[in-house]
Amino acid sequence: MSDGTLLVFSGPAGAGKDSVLIEFLKKKVPGVWKSVSYTTRAPRKGEIDGIDYKFVTPEEFEKLIENNFFLEYAKYGVNYYGTPKSCVDKHLEDGDVVILKIEVQGAEQIKNIYPQSIGAFIVPPSLEILEKRLRERGTETDEDILRRLRIAEDELAYSSNYDYQIINDRLEDAVDDLTAVIRALQLKNK
Repeated sequence: MSDGTLLVFSGPAGAGKDSVLIEFLKKKVPGVWKSVSYTTRAPRKGEIDGIDYKFVTPEEFEKLIENNFFLEYAKYGVNYYGTPKSCVDKHLEDGDVVILKIEVQGAEQIKNIYPQSIGAFIVPPSLEILEKRLRERGTETDEDILRRLRIAEDELAYSSNYDYQIINDRLEDAVDDLTAVIRALQLKNK
């Protein structure tokens, strides 16, 4: 890593990672770049290929793994997620704060590769609210929701390994907290 800072942004499914990032990115803070992950899951309503994720087949993803395309990758549930290496390195060299929205498994890999990376973990106010959010999505089966809640419990136990915890009780407050973290990282880089 050169002049930039890698910010690993994680949290359980339904905690509001996407909502917080969407609102933060609307601020158009200079010197910040969000990496677009590759995934094998199907797009959700309103998601755009190449903007929200790069959607690929499992076969395409596995070929990318073979070609060492990813900085990190993980299987979350039944789907793969991965971060393209070359784009991240370029933005770090340019001095940007690079946001990686990745799962805990991937975050561990990143910490091994970039020990100076910073972690921010988004926390739901409670597991009950997390379950409500997952159900309101209307995109998962009951079995998927229960699996995601079991994974969430493990991830929440791991959240103390992150530098910052952002509680997403009110979206505006969570966005303000993320903005404060990123501003602090930018000031540290000067």
